[in-house]
Amino acid sequence: MSRDVIAGFTLAAEAGSSTARTLTITLFLVFVAVTLGITIWASRQTKTATDYYAGGRSFSGFQNGMAIGGDYMSAASFLGIAGIIALYGYDGFLYSIGFLVAWLVALLLVAELLRNSGRYTMADVLAFRMRQKPVRTAAAVSTITVSIFYLLAQMVGAGALVALLLGIRPGTTFLGMDADAAKIATIIMVGALMIIYVTVGGMKGTTYVQIVKAFLLMSGALVMTLLVLAHYKFNLSTLLGDAANASGKGSAFLEPGLRYGVEVAGDATKTFYNKVDLLSLGIALVLGTAGLPHILIRFYTVPTAKTARKSVLWAIGIIGTFYLFTLALGFGAAALVGREAITAQDAAGNTAAPQLAEALGVDFLGGDVGGAAMLAIIAAVAFATILAVVAGLTLASSSSLAHDFYANVIKGGQASERQEVNVARVAALVIGAISIVLSIFAQNLNVAFLVALAFAVAASGNLPAILYSLFWKRFNTSGAVWAIYGGLISAVGLVFFSPVVSGAPTAMFPDHNWQWFPLSNPGIISIPIGFLCGWIGTLISKESDEDKYAELEVRALTGAGAH
Repeated sequence: MSRDVIAGFTLAAEAGSSTARTLTITLFLVFVAVTLGITIWASRQTKTATDYYAGGRSFSGFQNGMAIGGDYMSAASFLGIAGIIALYGYDGFLYSIGFLVAWLVALLLVAELLRNSGRYTMADVLAFRMRQKPVRTAAAVSTITVSIFYLLAQMVGAGALVALLLGIRPGTTFLGMDADAAKIATIIMVGALMIIYVTVGGMKGTTYVQIVKAFLLMSGALVMTLLVLAHYKFNLSTLLGDAANASGKGSAFLEPGLRYGVEVAGDATKTFYNKVDLLSLGIALVLGTAGLPHILIRFYTVPTAKTARKSVLWAIGIIGTFYLFTLALGFGAAALVGREAITAQDAAGNTAAPQLAEALGVDFLGGDVGGAAMLAIIAAVAFATILAVVAGLTLASSSSLAHDFYANVIKGGQASERQEVNVARVAALVIGAISIVLSIFAQNLNVAFLVALAFAVAASGNLPAILYSLFWKRFNTSGAVWAIYGGLISAVGLVFFSPVVSGAPTAMFPDHNWQWFPLSNPGIISIPIGFLCGWIGTLISKESDEDKYAELEVRALTGAGAH
């Protein structure tokens, strides 16, 4: 089938076929059954709080590296980045670069020191030489906020994916549901499954699910990349040329400035804001990883600091390879599916990768049946991606709520392990419910963009507190609380008053307008505010414990006394 024919077909016709639906549902049920089996097995191995929160610290560097990759290569990576590259070309690749470079910050500044200094959560490090209650409360609030932003991205991706799988487009129905109802039903289903994974399996179950998912995602992305390259006889120049031609943007598709840093003729102010927004996005992506709660807790699942370093190195290799694949997926979707077909299915481009899978199946596997089979396989992989990541996020936020807030703030450190784990399970249920409700209102946003907001919030609130705590002797309780709340409130507040939430056609509330902050990503403002607040908060308090800092420094650098 020629490229023009592939670009011209409508996805509903094939994806709506009974073959595609049967294959998709079967593969999805197989994955759910396998992962539920893993979760139930893991629940029988979970005896203590260490088992529930940190998987018994029993994972090897490779296993944890795979799990970190599974946590990190989310729906934003597979669906969102491929979609942005397919629609905006060069500018979409900025996400891949930012997400990958961020790991250098995590490796050099955070991974080993955090593993040596804490037990289960980020707050264990922050509260080590400070007053427990205010610091742990602030850390729990920040962890939950960042996790919910990230959860929104995964669930929005799930909603877009199911509409594609079932061939549901505006004006069509499936089982009596229109497109919006089907997306909402999917979000609820994904939320229910993630709650089961976390409440039953804990960290062990979640980790093994992430390892399985990482293997499936890498395999699926590799196969699609090879097929795209084979279609163009491994000639990258032809691939990029066809993508640019099919995009309707010509050579501008392969140059910066199509989406970010856009120059607006006759409007210097708007041009300035666009360029600052690009810089803000880059800063948030590079600094955000080292403050993401669901990534930070992965460093506690290994037995030694050396293993923590190895796991990060494995993760960098796995994630770096995957982001190279996203180039082929994005430009391949632009060339073989076409902008119109992508945006007709999902305006934000979140379905570009599965649509490309169907086009490749039609091309290489024998017509419509092959297309349906390929779509079903890649869609099942995407579902696996979403389920694994939401489980990790829910575990991070529920662990913080139980371990930091309940056990150490409410109970003053007197809660039993059994009580703590029970509260973590209830917290997972509550956080899952909140995420489901918020996701229903965020369906118009690109999932990669939602994750960028989570990165900005993490870099604004968590990162300043972590770095000050590890490297600044004078840092104290007041500084930690000011850093977390200052960065968190500024980031979330600026997002609330930005075009992301209101005042734009693609906003969460497009029919309302209370926007006054001109940037879509707040990082360039909120991250310095977080560091500044931590500095000011420290200086206005006379509290200081140099002996405790010396103990933390020895533990962080040598691992002496690490759990």
